[in-house]
Amino acid sequence: MRNIIYLLTILLICSCDGPVARKPVSTSTPKIIKSTVERNKDLLALEVQIIYGLVSKDTSHTYLNTKTGSWYYYETKNDTLNYLPKGEDIVTMTYNIMTLTNDTIYSAKEIGVQQINVDKPSLFKGLRNNFTLLKENEKATFIYPSSLAFGYHGDDNRIAPNTPIKSSVEILKIEKK
Repeated sequence: MRNIIYLLTILLICSCDGPVARKPVSTSTPKIIKSTVERNKDLLALEVQIIYGLVSKDTSHTYLNTKTGSWYYYETKNDTLNYLPKGEDIVTMTYNIMTLTNDTIYSAKEIGVQQINVDKPSLFKGLRNNFTLLKENEKATFIYPSSLAFGYHGDDNRIAPNTPIKSSVEILKIEKK
C-alpha cells in the first residue's frame, strides 16, 4: 500500500508541468483597420477634389494653402502689423461655421467672442491649427475638409459626420505674454 502511495505521489509530481500559455481565440483584424484607412483616404481625396473645384472657380479671391491641409483667403488684411500670435498669448476672436455653399451653421453672434490661449486652444482641429496665421484686425475665410473640421463624428448637433466646412475668422486683439 505504501508503495502505491509513493508511486502515485511521484506520478503526480512528474505530471505537473506548470501553467501552459493558451493561444488567443481570435486575432486582431488588420483587414478592418486597412479598410478604414483606405475609406478615410478616399473620403479625403473626394473632399479635396470638391474643395479644389470651389477654389478654382472662385476668381474673386486669392486662396492660400496651409501646411495642415486647409485653404484660406483674406477678407481683411492688416499690412501695418507684423506680429502673429504665439506661445502664451491670448487671442480675442470671432468665427462662424458655414457649409461649402455658404449656408450658416453657427453664426459668429451665436458662438460669441472667444478668448483663446494660443498654447491651449479649445477649438476644432482645423481652426486650432490655423488661427495663428492671422494678425490683429485681420479676417480670413478658411475651408476645411471634414478630417480637420468635426470628423467622422460631427458635432452631435448641426454638423453631420464627414462634413467639410468653411469658417470666417476675425482676430480682434492679441495680448502678448
